[in-house]
Amino acid sequence: MATILDKPSGGAARPARAPRRGGQARKTSRRLALLLLSPTFLVLALVVGYPVLSGIRQSLFAQAEGLDENGFVIEGERFVGLDNYTALFSGERGEAFWNAFSNTTFFTVTAVTLETAIGVGLALIMHQALRGRALIRASVLVPWAVPTAMSGLLWRWIFQPDGVANTLLGQQILWTADGIASKFAIIIAEVWKTSPFIGLLVLAGLQIIPKEVYEAARVDGASAWQQFRLITLPLIRPALVVAVLFRLLDTLRMFDLPFVLVGANKDSVETLSMLAWMEAGNLRYGVATAYATVLFLYIAVIAYTFVKVLGADVLGDVRSAKPKKKQQKKKEAKA
Repeated sequence: MATILDKPSGGAARPARAPRRGGQARKTSRRLALLLLSPTFLVLALVVGYPVLSGIRQSLFAQAEGLDENGFVIEGERFVGLDNYTALFSGERGEAFWNAFSNTTFFTVTAVTLETAIGVGLALIMHQALRGRALIRASVLVPWAVPTAMSGLLWRWIFQPDGVANTLLGQQILWTADGIASKFAIIIAEVWKTSPFIGLLVLAGLQIIPKEVYEAARVDGASAWQQFRLITLPLIRPALVVAVLFRLLDTLRMFDLPFVLVGANKDSVETLSMLAWMEAGNLRYGVATAYATVLFLYIAVIAYTFVKVLGADVLGDVRSAKPKKKQQKKKEAKA
C-alpha cells in the first residue's frame, strides 16, 4: 500500500528535521566551565579584588588630626574625597611625586631596553652548538637566581668608595650617594640581574625554529644579519613580547633594589613604590594608597598600550569571530 506524504502547499514533501541540540550543548558546556572556574574566580576576588577595592576606599580617607571643640585629640579617619590625589600634584608632595615618577620611568625605559638587547644576545649565544653549552646556560642563570636583596648588598659592596668598581676605574665615584652616579648603579645592578630572564624566554623561542628555515635562507644567499632580521626576530616575537612585558611591569614596581643598594630618602633613586612605603611608615595611609593607586593605573595604561601597539588585540579577535558565527548559522538555516 502506498504511503501518502503530507506535502506543503508549495510543492514536494520535505523530511522532518531533527531537533537542534547544538545550542543546548553549548549552554551546558558554558555552565560546566563556569562551575569549574568558580574556585579560581573566588580566590582572585579575595586576593586581588578585595585589596584593590579596599585600597581605593582607603585613598579617599585621611587620618584625623587636631583637637575637637572640647580640646580632645581627634581620632579615627575622616572622608576627604579626592584631596589625597590632588595633593599629589602640587606643593612639596607634588615635587616628590614628579621626582619619583620620573625616576620610575627612567629606570624602566633604560633598564628594559638594555636588558632586551643583552638578553637576546645571551639567547643567541646559548642557542649555538658550542662546547660547554650546558655550563654556559647554568652560569647565566646565577644572577637571576640571586635574591634581589642579596644582589643589592653585593653591588653595594662593589660600589663602595674603596670597592671593586672604583679600583678598576681608578677614580673615586660616590656610587651610593644622592646623585647621578647612583642612577647608573641601579641600572647596572638591575640589568645584571634580570637580563638572563629575557635571555631564557627568548632561548625557548629560538629552540622551536626549524633549522631548515635557516638552511633555505643560506641557500638563497641571505647574510647573517638578514637571517636575524627577517627570520629570527619575527619568529621569536611572541616570546620576546611576553618577556619585555613582564619586565616592564616588574621594573615599574621597583622598590627593593634601590632601597638596599642606595637607601631611602634619596631623591635621585626614589621610586613611586618607595614613596608609598614612606608615607605608610608615617601613618598617612590615605596618601600612601593614593600613591599606590596612581602607580596601579600607570602600570595598567603602560601594559594596555604596549599590548595594543604590538597588535595583540584580543577583543578585536573576538569581535571579528562573531560575524562569522552568525553567517554560519544563516547558512545552516538555509540548508
